[in-house]
Amino acid sequence: MVAESEDIESESPRVEIDCPVLVTERLVLRIPRDDDVTELVELANNRRLAEMLGRLPNPYRVTDAQSFLSRVRAGQISGCTYAITLSETGAFIGCAGVENRANGLEMGYWIGEPYWGRGYATEAAHALVDLAFRATDIDRLNVSCRVTNTASRRVIHKCGFQYAGQGMMDSVVAGRVPVERYHLDRSTWVSLRSWGA
Repeated sequence: MVAESEDIESESPRVEIDCPVLVTERLVLRIPRDDDVTELVELANNRRLAEMLGRLPNPYRVTDAQSFLSRVRAGQISGCTYAITLSETGAFIGCAGVENRANGLEMGYWIGEPYWGRGYATEAAHALVDLAFRATDIDRLNVSCRVTNTASRRVIHKCGFQYAGQGMMDSVVAGRVPVERYHLDRSTWVSLRSWGA
């Protein structure tokens, strides 16, 4: 899970990025579709999840899911937004993406609680990191998480991100909360891109 809506002082140029379907060992990351609404609402309607994110309301209703899909279709979320699905069954298990923010391209992800603890967030995050550096000429990718989100911090560390400081985030559910910021530079990604293979 990733924090959103951080206080950042400087503006970075907007990064253009193509958004292909991403296939990993166990996952397919694809554009969210209307037939994801039921599973999206079921998984996103979770206060424990919403408290870790900036823009996820709680309760999360069908109208929230439809609004999200409309924004994705209209290109109102700049970057790439993905539904995370299981390759074997096609089950929707969460969302992920890379988005243009004031501080540059930033990665974000969330996994529904029934799927926690299985390594899916790390697998999706690796795919996003590779996409960001292969599809753009960025020198740095950003990510952040709530200070209290130890699971997300583990995912961030497994991807090679380095701690860059703390800040604050406005969460729809939790209010103003502290976050940790991390960066991954291109040279570090190049040295790690085999992801331990």
